[in-house]
Amino acid sequence: MLKIGVLGSCGKMGLEIIRTVSKEEGLTLVEAFDSNCQGQDIGMLAGLGEIGVTVKGTDQILDSQIVIDFTNAESFRKNIANILEKGISVISGTTGLSEQEIQDFGKIAQRNNVTLFIAPNFAIGAVLMMKFAAEAAKYIEDVEVIEYHHDQKLDAPSGTAKKTLEDMAKVRKEKMQGNPDEFETIPASRGGEYQGMRVHSVRVPGFVASQAVVFGTLGQTLTIRHDSISRESFMPGIMMACKKIGNADKGLVYGLEKIM
Repeated sequence: MLKIGVLGSCGKMGLEIIRTVSKEEGLTLVEAFDSNCQGQDIGMLAGLGEIGVTVKGTDQILDSQIVIDFTNAESFRKNIANILEKGISVISGTTGLSEQEIQDFGKIAQRNNVTLFIAPNFAIGAVLMMKFAAEAAKYIEDVEVIEYHHDQKLDAPSGTAKKTLEDMAKVRKEKMQGNPDEFETIPASRGGEYQGMRVHSVRVPGFVASQAVVFGTLGQTLTIRHDSISRESFMPGIMMACKKIGNADKGLVYGLEKIM
């Protein structure tokens, strides 16, 4: 049985992970960490009844072999190095980190002979959406990305959108798209720009996570879209990462497709 700890256990994603780990074969929940609800039984908060796992601070990690982190960039920066240095592997879906930060934390994992597994999206369908978008970008270079999240998400664009753009840029013919004479009557109305591609971030209540990759060429458009209807959509990918991380390379592993 793999011993699992959950960082950010009292948030919406954290509680969904608690519920999933608690019933997953081969995994056992041994620790829960969150600064907002210390001292409470995490099972009660997750609707499972008392399970004997009390929420505590990250300075009290004792038993976890793997820590699952779905917090925010600030919490990641504060806690993850200490966890890796304890010889504990980390699975994280936290976004908002720079490429340099991700590489630096990966080096800490490498030094301590553990794995830092980061994925911008743990939904299997989202990984396929990114793969299909990269394939389409080989043939159609005019493309824009529109991503939709709830209004509590702090970083924009999303990690999924950034990885989609990066993957497309590797295979797409370089092009500054749009009319060269276009102008904005409202600043930033054309969205962000990445190697000639535009990206737009929507933040309104009601969404979990959605993304549309819109291609256009002569006489036709192609839209590749993925929608996470609930946070349950991320659970199979997270459970897959838990079970496969032991065979993964030490150091940084980035992207769910690396273990699919």
